[in-house]
Amino acid sequence: MLKRFVFISFLLILLFSCASTSSGKGGNRSVTPDWVNDVYSVFNRSRYVAATGFARDRATAEGNALAALTAYFGQTVQVERTAATSYQQAIVNGVMDGWVDSAEMRTNIRTTSSFDNLMGAEIREVWFDSRGTYYAVAVLEKAKGIQIYNDLIRANLNIINNLVTMTNAQKNSLDGFIRFWFASAVADVNAAYRNIVVLLDGTAPANIISGDVYRLEAQNIIKTIPVNIRVNNDRNGRIYGAFARRFADWGIEASTVNSRYVLDVDVTLSPVDLPNNPNIFVRIELAANLRDTNQNLALIPYTFNSREGHTSMAEAENRAIAAAERNINEVFAVLLSDYLSKLMPRN
Repeated sequence: MLKRFVFISFLLILLFSCASTSSGKGGNRSVTPDWVNDVYSVFNRSRYVAATGFARDRATAEGNALAALTAYFGQTVQVERTAATSYQQAIVNGVMDGWVDSAEMRTNIRTTSSFDNLMGAEIREVWFDSRGTYYAVAVLEKAKGIQIYNDLIRANLNIINNLVTMTNAQKNSLDGFIRFWFASAVADVNAAYRNIVVLLDGTAPANIISGDVYRLEAQNIIKTIPVNIRVNNDRNGRIYGAFARRFADWGIEASTVNSRYVLDVDVTLSPVDLPNNPNIFVRIELAANLRDTNQNLALIPYTFNSREGHTSMAEAENRAIAAAERNINEVFAVLLSDYLSKLMPRN
């Protein structure tokens, strides 16, 4: 009888223990954690920013919580698309590495380059309700976030200073233009980081300058050094227009007057004899070269050739020119982007 009583008592104790034990990072709980219904009942608002998310699987629940935490900051953390892309490319290419003091800060900059989540944010708790739903809470400790983002701002300010410090001769060139243009992108990123610091009840460094200031200076530089596009054997200005639009993507003006930078383009259209083919074929050959006349340097060589056909010569030539336009839009645009990106200085 005593053994039976002891065994039953053991079962009751075991059952009670299983029903009341907290699982912390993802097991079952019989009682809903307070943070599920009111996150700030657990995480003090004066110390944390917190948000919850839920889903049928744990990974999605955690992702939803982090997304909700980021959404708390709204549009203030959004970075203009072009600025974000330039910033990310510079990180991937290692452009920033020489301008940042520590390996830890370089890692932080690379991590934040996605702009998807907040640095310092973490999943603090996960709870499974035993009915098929996971709940997660993401938190960002304010003091920690303020320190991280202010450190990133200071690192970016050093990068900006390095970019815009140059002689007048360096400034009035494509190199100078791209350095101020990129400085505007870094400044835009800093503006987003400053907004995060403010929303965390912190104070950001006082010497943050708007990206518009650097963009305006970049525009002033490029107005003094437009690219002179000279096309031999153009048809209705189509080849000129295709190249001009690709320079315009970077804010660089195209011109037909003398300039330090010249793009010489030769276009040749010639008939192709294909026996026993009812269509008329034309070959287009295009050779272009962007040059710096001050330094007598060839900067970007570019060639293209294609064969196009139709029942009439006029339409065959039209198709050949259209093929060249597409290639300029796709291939030359990449060559120009790669060249301008390489102008960013490395320390």
